Amino acid sequence: MAKKILITGATGLVGTALKKQLLSRGYEVNTLSRKSSKDAHNFTWDVYGGTIDASCIAGVDAVVHLAGEAVADKKWTPERKKQIIDSRVKSTELLFNTIKSAASHQIKSFISSSAVGYYGDCGDEILTEESANGYGFLAECCKLWEDAVDEGKKLSLRIVKLRTGIVLSTKGGALPQLAQPVKLFAGAALDSGKQWTPWLHIDDMVEMYIEAIENPKMEGNYNACAPFPVTNKALTKALAKQLHRPFWPIHVPKAALNLLLGERTEAVLMSSNTSAQKILDAGFKFRFTHLDEALKALYGR
Repeated sequence: MAKKILITGATGLVGTALKKQLLSRGYEVNTLSRKSSKDAHNFTWDVYGGTIDASCIAGVDAVVHLAGEAVADKKWTPERKKQIIDSRVKSTELLFNTIKSAASHQIKSFISSSAVGYYGDCGDEILTEESANGYGFLAECCKLWEDAVDEGKKLSLRIVKLRTGIVLSTKGGALPQLAQPVKLFAGAALDSGKQWTPWLHIDDMVEMYIEAIENPKMEGNYNACAPFPVTNKALTKALAKQLHRPFWPIHVPKAALNLLLGERTEAVLMSSNTSAQKILDAGFKFRFTHLDEALKALYGR
């Protein structure tokens, strides 16, 4: 079993929780960051400059690659779109070039985040890992991202890609943004409200990465989503119930979202009815399978 892990994006929502859990289980954890620190296990890199402290991979058994610019926090200008793609593709290339150039290394596994955006907007269609790559910026970004990760097969690495939906946590990510209008007594469905929203509790997300590290039989793409996706309307309604706020039987029109978000509306209104069957077949056991129990665990803490 791998005992020394290199994590990129370790200061993000998932990376922070994953690092903490790995350390508690006796793993050694190296991290890659843009900023130097006094932590002897933190190494620096500059993805856009193409530089990296190659000693970050010394003694490492597996890489968990989570680094990438946030998708929905800034307007999608052509420059921002390029940055979102480059932060994923170029960082992957830099890691593989570092592994390739090493005189010796013991890395056997490369586990990367991806996203359900790979499938594009698919309405009610049930999406398995064999479903086709979709259309739109997010689908294009995910395809380029995953293609870059698959280059690791040439280095004889076991490749795992986790296509993630909304990771539910009160500490960051999409949930606090989704909860904000509900807290302000403005909870309502977006557009039709019928778009499918795959979700996953932060604890299950962390456990899934650990399963990918520890289970040598896991390989390829997996939908990193709970077994029961919900619609946007159901998600907002469940949030309102948990937060003891009203849910209004009205809909926020797409035109209003376009005015507010521009092209990023694609990310908000995308419908992804994902299947979790493959990760279940791999032996993964979800702690939270239903949205209500996940929200209760988060807001009841």
